[in-house]
Amino acid sequence: MNLVWKLLRQHISKSQLTGFFVANLAGMFIVLLSVQVYSDLRPLFSGGESFLNKDYLILTKKINAFTSLAGNGSIFTPEEIEEIRRQSFVRKANGFTPSAFGVTAGIRMGGRGFATEMFFESVPDEYVDVNTTSWKFDATDRVIPIIIPRNYLNLYNFGFAQARNLPKLSEKIIGSMPLEVELRGEGKRQHFEGRIVGFSDRLNTILVPQQFMDWANQTFAPEKTIGFSRLIVEAGNPADPHIVHYFKGKNYETEDGKLDAGKTMWFLNMLTSSVIAVGLIICALSLYILMLSIYLLLQKNNVKLQNLLLIGYRTTQIARPYQNLTLVLNGIVFCIAMIAVFIMRHYYTNWLKEIWPDFTSGSTGFLFGMGVALFLLVSLLNITAIRVKINKL
Repeated sequence: MNLVWKLLRQHISKSQLTGFFVANLAGMFIVLLSVQVYSDLRPLFSGGESFLNKDYLILTKKINAFTSLAGNGSIFTPEEIEEIRRQSFVRKANGFTPSAFGVTAGIRMGGRGFATEMFFESVPDEYVDVNTTSWKFDATDRVIPIIIPRNYLNLYNFGFAQARNLPKLSEKIIGSMPLEVELRGEGKRQHFEGRIVGFSDRLNTILVPQQFMDWANQTFAPEKTIGFSRLIVEAGNPADPHIVHYFKGKNYETEDGKLDAGKTMWFLNMLTSSVIAVGLIICALSLYILMLSIYLLLQKNNVKLQNLLLIGYRTTQIARPYQNLTLVLNGIVFCIAMIAVFIMRHYYTNWLKEIWPDFTSGSTGFLFGMGVALFLLVSLLNITAIRVKINKL
């Protein structure tokens, strides 16, 4: 093996190998950095506590004089909901189930307390953006899990509590405080304990499990017809111009900023895909440079290679020096690219934390997996091309 390597390395062009090394390093670095930046930035645009939030739009009908006089003019009919689901830009669409019964909730703190009339809504569990094992209801436990919007807590702390000299509450504290909840309807009245199990950034309502809502509406308002005045729509491409045109034509509107946030998320997806594509093209060009260099090297050693084959050397023995060379180069490229990405990530995450103090960087597991996959793919292509070329001799 050493003898074969000494014989064949005489015509190796260092400049050509350097060109491959630099191009391959640049391509792999661009791909890996793009993947990691995308993983780190996506939670900032998708919102909520989920890492890979989908693009959801909260859809309502515009309120005007006609809908106010009509009473139920803001309710989506089954035909309208089905029409929305048939649109090309809609993946799923479901309604917010409202409470058809009376709800009173109260809380006590240090001998003082207050109670207020309120409402509940529910959506299918797949739309809830708070991960909790407590999101279930059992009528025998008499405990209602509740999710409230995070901005409700901010309104209490910086508005209500401050004006009345009440203590401000953190998420952890309010989550440990039981609520006194009274449900009433159809001549029935029952008391429950409410537990706030999470805070939502996506859904601006007071959420209870769908299982509880179905039970409570059946128990306290069995004769009432439940209609949907709000829909939660999962959009495929939030930047699709048909969304705005369709909603405007139907006199529908979305919650403020939701459509813009979806467009930002789509732009981030497109930008990342474009950068990764450029990186992959550079990797492909570097592979072409390496193959060209090896083909030229094999051509220069054509007579030597044929003589080695004639005296009994196998093609695998002759191909191995070139294959080992590409493996070593690809391995060095992979290590340097990973180190460079981690260095860049250290700088941009520190910068992001200065802008968003609550910023939390994403996982690096996918980055490592992508790097290994690129290394194996490029190495496999190199090894296969070298073997095919030598077999042709």
